[in-house]
Amino acid sequence: MTQPARILVVFGTRPEAIKLFPVIHALKADPRFECVVCVSAQHRQMLDQVLEIAGIVPDHDLDVMKPDQSLDALTARLLTGLGAVMDTAKPARVIVQGDTATAMAGGLAAYYRQIPVDHVEAGLRSYNIYHPWPEEVNRKIIGSLASLHFAPTTTAQDALVKENVDPARVHVTGNTVIDALHWVTNAIAARPELAQGLAELEQRFIGKRIIGVTSHRRENFGEGMEGIATAIREIAARPDTAVIFPVHLNPNVRAVMTPGSPALPTSR
Repeated sequence: MTQPARILVVFGTRPEAIKLFPVIHALKADPRFECVVCVSAQHRQMLDQVLEIAGIVPDHDLDVMKPDQSLDALTARLLTGLGAVMDTAKPARVIVQGDTATAMAGGLAAYYRQIPVDHVEAGLRSYNIYHPWPEEVNRKIIGSLASLHFAPTTTAQDALVKENVDPARVHVTGNTVIDALHWVTNAIAARPELAQGLAELEQRFIGKRIIGVTSHRRENFGEGMEGIATAIREIAARPDTAVIFPVHLNPNVRAVMTPGSPALPTSR
């Protein structure tokens, strides 16, 4: 009997978890594959929220997050930690998503061991290595070594082909965040506590236009974040409008976006 191919899925942040849990569910449901999950916990608390909702228990947890950790220190810890996991797990392939330090280090550690890398959400390009920083370079590094590229759009596909990636290795799949959205919609219906929480949120904003805002990019720290807070304050002052801003745990965001801060003194 043919042994299932062992696939190592590597991620460390909340966005990666959201976009990879549908892939993990699909791999675990397919007898052709043995899915091994490794998290770096680059975002510890926010990552755990998604893992709990999606019902995923990691096989390996590197727990690399440290306060005020530099990118080079983080990358070094990721490379050695992920390399050790790969030496133990001996996967046939490694899957990474997007453009985080975890994804880049996972791709590089796999490449050093000549393990094929499959890149989910491949081909995104800004053509500015400092915006987004360091993600633009991270995803270009992954793109240069990946065996399979799962592009969310034909625009992303075209970007890869222009970089001389073999078109046969590029597959336009759409964005897996849509799969995550459908799954969570069904999960809410099946879990009364989630449905109740959503209903309570809807009750707060009856008769109002709801605007969802999120911002946590490094490029926006400081004056950029303060400008966003000013815009939110002005919009939220309208009686017919409500702004929902899920505040990131990064202290550079919370210092500006927490109600009572100089930039956001009041909250409705």
